[in-house]
Amino acid sequence: MTAASPWWTPDVHADRRPRLMLRNGLTAALRDWFARNDFIEVETAALQVSPGNEAHLAAFATEAVGPDGARAPLYLHTSPEFACKKLLAAGEQRIFSLGPVYRNRERGPLHHPEFTMLEWYRVGETYESLMRDCADLLALAATRAGAARFSFRGRDCDPFAEPERLTVADAFSRHAGIDLLATVAADVGTDRDALYAALTKAGLRTAPDDSWADLFSRVMVEKIEPNLGLGRATILCEYPVAEAALARPSPRDPRVAERFELYCCGVELANGFGELTDAEEQRRRFILEMDEKERIYGERYPLDEDFLAALAIMPQASGIALGFDRLAMLATGAQKVEDVIWTPVAGS
Repeated sequence: MTAASPWWTPDVHADRRPRLMLRNGLTAALRDWFARNDFIEVETAALQVSPGNEAHLAAFATEAVGPDGARAPLYLHTSPEFACKKLLAAGEQRIFSLGPVYRNRERGPLHHPEFTMLEWYRVGETYESLMRDCADLLALAATRAGAARFSFRGRDCDPFAEPERLTVADAFSRHAGIDLLATVAADVGTDRDALYAALTKAGLRTAPDDSWADLFSRVMVEKIEPNLGLGRATILCEYPVAEAALARPSPRDPRVAERFELYCCGVELANGFGELTDAEEQRRRFILEMDEKERIYGERYPLDEDFLAALAIMPQASGIALGFDRLAMLATGAQKVEDVIWTPVAGS
């Protein structure tokens, strides 16, 4: 089999260029939308003390060498979140960031080690306002690309239709026949054995060493995500607190958090929160996440003490991160994110 030509060969680039130019147009349209809605664009440092403290995110590690030769570990950020929240603590009200982030152990049709993230925050506003933003941006992307519908791997979605809102508990019931909240206690503790039994009854694969989080993720990947964003976008909301380390608890039900994800054509596009501002609770959740990371991957990342200190004075806010390359992929009809990245990272 003949190896594919590199992206930089003239014939390959000529095929890729129309989608790349549409990507540029989408970038300009998004910046215009945020400017018209009184957001300020911010640029955050890629090098951070901590890359983030989510169990399943893998970072690129490096180090800073001072003039005196002293060395200190640093990481490329997996998201601009910590830096953006420090800016909210400093007094900014509406901000957005559009720039590269870095995640290790990720490469495939929907993943790339370096990709572009669109992240924005609204101080003093609920996470429902972010849901409305998502609907607006889907329509904007489709309009700019001249796309009447989004399609991916045989799944279609109308980007102009009002998104469906579906709670995680309802999704588990609808698509897997599982009563998820029966496995979550009022103190937000989780019952691993109860969820294990529910998966077994539903005929889903299990393993003796599965944790509650492992079981939750398996249902999401195998039963729920393929059924989201079909016909119209889906906003999957009210995640159990155990699956929402950076979100505040819902006033409606303390077992769930103000977290939602946006899906189109079975593809996750965005992850939004009513932001947690309790620094001690955030520390506790980060430690739990790092304990889980150490259990699975044998490593943990440091806590950003500066971030936790800023969180203590951060105002109530809502924030969201959207995978810009995935949005560009859907808007232009590409079948993998590399098709809308100007210079893909080398490697397999």
